[in-house]
Amino acid sequence: DLATRAEIRALVDASDTIELEKRLLSSKNLPPLPAMARMLTFLGLTFGTAGLRGKMEAGYSRINCLTIIQTSQGLASYLLKAIPHAKDKGIVIGYDARHNSEKYAKLAAATFVAKRIKVWFYEECVHTPLVPFAVNELQAAAGVMITASHIIPPHDAGIASAILENLRPERISWDLAVVDRTPILVKGILAQISEKYYNAVLAASDSSFVAKEIPRSKFVYTPLHGVGLPYMSLILQRLGLLDGMVTVDEQAGPNPDFPTIEFPNPEEVGALNLAFTTADRHGIDLIIANDPDADRYAVAEKVNGTWRQFTGDQLGVLFASEILSRYPTVENRSKLAMLTSTVSTSMLRSMASRDGFHVEETLTGFKWLGNVALELKEKGYDACYAFEEAIGYMFSDIVYDKDGIAAGAIFLTAATKWMAQEKLTPWGKLQQLYEKYGYFENANTSIRMPDRKEIDAKFEEVRALGNPYPKTLGKRGILRWRDLTEDYDSDTPDNVPTLPVSKDTQMITCELEEQVRFTIRSSGTELKIKLYVECQAQSSAQAKQIAEEVAVDLRRGWFEIPDG
Repeated sequence: DLATRAEIRALVDASDTIELEKRLLSSKNLPPLPAMARMLTFLGLTFGTAGLRGKMEAGYSRINCLTIIQTSQGLASYLLKAIPHAKDKGIVIGYDARHNSEKYAKLAAATFVAKRIKVWFYEECVHTPLVPFAVNELQAAAGVMITASHIIPPHDAGIASAILENLRPERISWDLAVVDRTPILVKGILAQISEKYYNAVLAASDSSFVAKEIPRSKFVYTPLHGVGLPYMSLILQRLGLLDGMVTVDEQAGPNPDFPTIEFPNPEEVGALNLAFTTADRHGIDLIIANDPDADRYAVAEKVNGTWRQFTGDQLGVLFASEILSRYPTVENRSKLAMLTSTVSTSMLRSMASRDGFHVEETLTGFKWLGNVALELKEKGYDACYAFEEAIGYMFSDIVYDKDGIAAGAIFLTAATKWMAQEKLTPWGKLQQLYEKYGYFENANTSIRMPDRKEIDAKFEEVRALGNPYPKTLGKRGILRWRDLTEDYDSDTPDNVPTLPVSKDTQMITCELEEQVRFTIRSSGTELKIKLYVECQAQSSAQAKQIAEEVAVDLRRGWFEIPDG
């Protein structure tokens, strides 16, 4: 288009060959890709853990109108080959409030119309889970969400190949007005699907205590300049909880520039500062938050005068305890299944061991958690819940993906019940769970690396510390070694891991003496080695101390990184 053409022309006029090479030729230091998806590296676009990613700029290695059209053409071609009756089933398209999201969504829609594929189109910006929800409700062939950042093998390879076979845009694909003037192939779905979605969330929330005449706590909500407010407000109104909500006014409406925060992620230090200020001003002790596309969920509580933000793992086990409470006897828990990722807390497994339900571990990302939950359902399990430490929570009766709005509804109804039945706040409920199942604390961190080769070299150095694997880390013995890059697990009879293996990513998980477990892996989106360390102990302080000691041993001993 004119804007991106002007960008490239300016670089040519400035003789900026380095920047031109970055934008128009292959990118170095890309995150690892599945084998077939490497074909996209000449574009510099990658299938990460949650979609096709790139920087919004002109060039083949960026996200822009051209690459959106090319990607959509490839996906359309793949669907026509892989999905029977794809034209009639159609594709769901949604978008958030970030820069260019609506424009890209309309370009994608025009591209599918050019292939005569029906488009189920959200007329306004929506929170991400509404796309997979609509795919399920409408039995669509696929869904596309335009947002800042799920595709599972082997589909990623097939789509990557199809994109490369469909790089020349058709003229109609550039027409943003196609969405408005093609009623036969483009159907607006916001009112129809959102009503069904709200009903599903209401059914998944235990609102019995909300309906009773009991005191309900106030809370502060921030959507962090994203799309969450109208969806959270409507579902809480139907639950009878909206009167307790105080919104952070400065962050209430969508704003793609995120003017009040450095980075729009509620996990980031400082992201909830305005929420803390708002809560203090109103004398409120509970804060809930969504990320900008409202598929993730965060909570903080003021405890003895100090704000404590729950980790993703802590919220994960609180949700698990709420789900478990709906299965009061051991007999009816035998087919209950919950899922978590390999980098998340082991506390869920301790709960399962004591209370008699099934736990399944998957690779990181809800593309894995959701699909494994579907497989468990086919085996007769009620795989109703999954979580990941990165503040993502899935309630499969609603959608097989993380959902920050559903999480808010279920959490607030559970918190109302905890207070009514046990006089416990969420933080108090967490302490009760620790007393029952043991104290779990982590010491997660990351190490920045100069390039991908150096990351791979570091992992090879670690593997070379022993044969077939190192026997100690610091003063602690290694009891189990699982290497999902090299296809080895010391804990299985044939030493073959039960989880999928990939040579394209680095991931090693170890269990140590003193009930320590850690995973080290290469990031899928950044030049980082991520370290996830957790310890179970008789007290929170002891668990934290041991976890931090192991994190130091990893940094100093295995990766030779000094403290600081």
